Amino acid sequence: MLAADALSDRAARLAALRAGLFERPARVSPKFFYDAQGCALYSAICELQEYYPTRTEAAIFERHREEIARHLPRGAQWVDLGCGDGAKSWPWLEAVGARRWVGVDISPQWLRISLQAGTGRFPGMALAGVATDFTRPLRLQRVLARFDAPPVFFYPGSSIGNFTPDEALALLRSMREHLGRDGRLLIGVDGLKERHVLEAAYDDALGVTAAFNLNVLRVVNRELDADFEPRRFAHRAQFNARESRIEMQLVSRETQVVRIGAAERRFDAGEAIVTEYSYKYAADGFAALLRDAGFGALQHWSDERGWFHVFVAAAA
Repeated sequence: MLAADALSDRAARLAALRAGLFERPARVSPKFFYDAQGCALYSAICELQEYYPTRTEAAIFERHREEIARHLPRGAQWVDLGCGDGAKSWPWLEAVGARRWVGVDISPQWLRISLQAGTGRFPGMALAGVATDFTRPLRLQRVLARFDAPPVFFYPGSSIGNFTPDEALALLRSMREHLGRDGRLLIGVDGLKERHVLEAAYDDALGVTAAFNLNVLRVVNRELDADFEPRRFAHRAQFNARESRIEMQLVSRETQVVRIGAAERRFDAGEAIVTEYSYKYAADGFAALLRDAGFGALQHWSDERGWFHVFVAAAA
């Protein structure tokens, strides 16, 4: 089953994209990163030496899976938020004896891939996919009501960091509303650490992250009939300590005028387009955010260096 819910229509989505480019500073939502080429580049980023989050979270999961699973309901509906290809979920389905997998992603293409993979790997399990945009309120109650089992909302990879704290709070509250008495949230969160480690993770020596960031201009060209030239912009990733976030930008190498449909936008030399924020949290800071969102019974795991955090929480 593949359903669409809370997806803005194409015209509204492109209008928001165009409006963001005329703001000062200009902005492009990170959801536009993930065309086919962007997805391939992101997969490559996850294998880079500098990009610690994926392997650090995976090591926490591998080391503590049995203990974490004891805090999750057996026979649950496993709700994989931002599922991608679904691969992060597969070991958990066996660990908790899940009876149903529900993939949730903005990309119907990724959902089809993950549904096909899940069918091959778990032929007896119920599978469903929901295409939705996490910048809009989650509305999964009807999908979950079709199956009599408590949900586990699985949100790995510190994707919550792409939202401002206020947006993250709203999203967490939306998740909590779905859990009921027996449901749980299992979430991964990137921690605070030295600036050089954080910035290297988003500006690797091979330039893969730079290519990923610049690729969004090709997406904009295709979607808005624009004529951005990626070579005339430079990738920049810097840590804003005051806001506790990595800021990823595309910086104009020179003064230039870009056509965006029938309009033009001047970029001065050094002017930036903001493409992504990635907020980092101390463990106690994120625990406080969870409590503000209405969660309780918090359980926490981390790696030896405290670089990455995993939480299990229930509705308070």
